[in-house]
Amino acid sequence: MTFFTKLDQVAERLRERIIAGEYKHGDKLKQAEIAAELGVSITPVREALKVLEMEGFIVSVPHKGLSVPHIAAERAQEIFELRVLLERRLTQMAVERMTKEQIAELRGMHKEFSALVKKREIYAVRAANVRFHFRVYEMADCPQTLQFVRVLWAKYPFNFHDDQVIRFKQLLQEHAEFMRKLEAGDKEGAVAAMVDHIQTGWSRVSKNI
Repeated sequence: MTFFTKLDQVAERLRERIIAGEYKHGDKLKQAEIAAELGVSITPVREALKVLEMEGFIVSVPHKGLSVPHIAAERAQEIFELRVLLERRLTQMAVERMTKEQIAELRGMHKEFSALVKKREIYAVRAANVRFHFRVYEMADCPQTLQFVRVLWAKYPFNFHDDQVIRFKQLLQEHAEFMRKLEAGDKEGAVAAMVDHIQTGWSRVSKNI
């Protein structure tokens, strides 16, 4: 994943933390603490938080500052349907233009993901899953659609899975199936594997919201 500015790097790290549940709903985000943790100045953190607020990852509460919003479970079905629509499109476009080097990059990310699953490092697994998906979607070279997907991920109830260990094993199998199809040159199969992956996640989430 290529970042061009400190702002990009900070914004993506914060997105990963929120989706992974490292920052929980209701948690306040303090610029100075984040800057110290990431080893950057206040400026890129402040600008990154503005970006995340526009995307819906965080909200500004009067007299309380910035915090991670609670996810509206009743909206989850609509968000899921939009995810399938847009992420299918991004995957289709990505697999059509992927180079051998990019496929090898994804294989490396998958190996890293596999190692984290075996260690059962919950937040690290979730963050690695975010990186894998968005690296695939970036390869579509459709920045506007990618931005819409970021907004959907900000509002999706990822943390409602009933059993994280079981889901992580499923994630590993589903990512592996996507990679098998991709490396075999089965573009339609790779897209179908990605969509099945999203739908399987939803089937577990929807039971708990």
